[in-house]
Amino acid sequence: MFSLAIPGWGQLDLQHLVLDYNGTLALDGALIPGVAEQLRAIHQLGVQLHVITADTNGTVVRACQGLPVDVHVHHGDAVALEKQHLVEQLGGNHTACVGNGRNDLLMFQAGALSICVLGGEGAFCPALAACHLAVTTITDALDLFLKPHRLRASLRG
Repeated sequence: MFSLAIPGWGQLDLQHLVLDYNGTLALDGALIPGVAEQLRAIHQLGVQLHVITADTNGTVVRACQGLPVDVHVHHGDAVALEKQHLVEQLGGNHTACVGNGRNDLLMFQAGALSICVLGGEGAFCPALAACHLAVTTITDALDLFLKPHRLRASLRG
């Protein structure tokens, strides 16, 4: 479990991290360099990792092979609802979410902490408005869990 006391925010106790794939962990279907190592390090903190995606490029299973993540692929128009449902099923109060797109908006609203990645694909503006924190790269987002003083500094009251 990832635990962090944040002045003015409260106690953050995270058991799960739910991540979008394309535009977040990957660009054009390829995992962004450095992400695999960061995911392994976060898993070592005792956080369960979940990648949920529509898999636009058809690469997520191969790209995540050997990583400590549960991969959830949902095709069709219900991906946003599936993401929200996963966060709720895991327990929104103990789940952080990272994404960038329109289909991440509902999971952002369901999680205890939501981080929007601007990245090479950009970000859906309402998702930016709904997230708790926005960063420019996925490596910056994942570093918030590996270097929690950054997260505390950004969220403190």
